[in-house]
Amino acid sequence: MEFACAADAQSALQDFINRLTLTMVSDARIIESPHFPKKGRPGKEQLPERISYRIDGELASRIDVHQRELPRKSSFIIATNELDEQALNHEQVIDLYKKGQQKVERGFRFLKDQMFMAASLFLKSAKRIMALMMVMTLCLLVYSAIEYRIRQALQQQQKTFPDQVGKTTTRSTARWVFQFFSGIRLLIVSKTQEMVLNLNEHHRDLLSLLGERYLALYENST
Repeated sequence: MEFACAADAQSALQDFINRLTLTMVSDARIIESPHFPKKGRPGKEQLPERISYRIDGELASRIDVHQRELPRKSSFIIATNELDEQALNHEQVIDLYKKGQQKVERGFRFLKDQMFMAASLFLKSAKRIMALMMVMTLCLLVYSAIEYRIRQALQQQQKTFPDQVGKTTTRSTARWVFQFFSGIRLLIVSKTQEMVLNLNEHHRDLLSLLGERYLALYENST
């Protein structure tokens, strides 16, 4: 940018410096820029038609601010509902989190999944973002509980369930089980009879392992 006088350039420079947080201006200076009426190199005795002023300098990182902000930005809260420090002290909370960190954070991988379409969500209000995170965390709790229930039932009954490539496993993910059940349809005939369609033996075996309450939801009824 060019300025009409050095005072305006200096004022703009100071305003820019005041807005900086993590950087600073180094070797700042105001430079005169002469303008001549004709293009090309001016003569030695030729005077400029006018003079404008511009700001020159370099941006440099503020190491002191960076070192001060790094620990704060790298911090996060680890919470527990165990309030008795004799039963679970601070060091034990951290150790337990380190051991289970991968299992917990792995559950949030669905945020990057294209099927979830998280990138299409936009919430302007901080309250709405917090509400969405609460709902998502609750859903993840239910998701993890049903996955644990499925794996536990398969292992206890020494049963298997087909995976994505047609092999059998005792450690099915809840996501794959949901996808496996996605083709099931409910047909209502004349409002007097309900028929569950596309239910195969793998569906029935898993539902029976989970219990009568699950199996009853998929039974044909009249």
